[in-house]
Amino acid sequence: MKNNTSLAIFEAHKIRRHFNEKTETWYFSVIDIVAALTEQTDFKKAQSYWTTLKNRLKNERSEVVTKCDKLKLQSADGKFYKTDVADVETILRLIQSVPSKKAEPIKLWLAKVGYERMQEMTDPEIALNRSRAYWQKQGRSEKWIQQRMMGQETRNKLTDYWSKSGVKRGEEFAILTNIIHQEWSDLSIKAHKKLKRLKTQNLRDHMSEEELIFTALAELSTRRIAETDKAQGLEENKIPAKKGGRIAKDARKALEEKTGKSVITKTNYLPNKKSIKKLK
Repeated sequence: MKNNTSLAIFEAHKIRRHFNEKTETWYFSVIDIVAALTEQTDFKKAQSYWTTLKNRLKNERSEVVTKCDKLKLQSADGKFYKTDVADVETILRLIQSVPSKKAEPIKLWLAKVGYERMQEMTDPEIALNRSRAYWQKQGRSEKWIQQRMMGQETRNKLTDYWSKSGVKRGEEFAILTNIIHQEWSDLSIKAHKKLKRLKTQNLRDHMSEEELIFTALAELSTRRIAETDKAQGLEENKIPAKKGGRIAKDARKALEEKTGKSVITKTNYLPNKKSIKKLK
């Protein structure tokens, strides 16, 4: 994981976090979340509480513990120590295990900083409506929004296949996604984001209509080939990922030859400086 850490503040509590650029996932310090839940300012006591809770969850065979990772985060003494961290989904499950009046405020806090989608877990339509409203607010056309949503559905069907075929979420998903993207666009996801001057933003939210269409074609082709070949696991799925990406690449080159224009563009939807000044 690339080192990309920062602090978030919940009331008086500092929550350490780390952003994994490869998987575009935020990881939060579990102990810091526990300290906020228990309103504990003494780090050692919060650590003791988490140790006891972790042992209890292990005995209950809870997935919360198994889904926690360890990363080196900076401590109060300035040194870096391996610390239990978890993504938002796991943190939300952890919150349910701690009796605390701060549970709901922390959930709301996560929502405000843009990482929590509790309602969407039970009602996907909320997620769709929220996304549509967000894109409309950003000035996207209805045609673009429709293509973005269709592309997401294609993506979801592919990741569903990967999950069923033994591909692990997170890093392995990211590896296959990058293979597909590199194959059809001749750019890695990281390079494409750099071209568009993006950092933590979602690349697909800044794609042109053409880029969205070819991404969807590549992922649709990948799934169809994987299903036909009955690909299992990461290594076997790399083959359909390359083949699917190549199909979209051939189509991209054919279009570029006819139009004389590149499908890949550095255009993004980031607010310009004038817009930022107006908002201020």
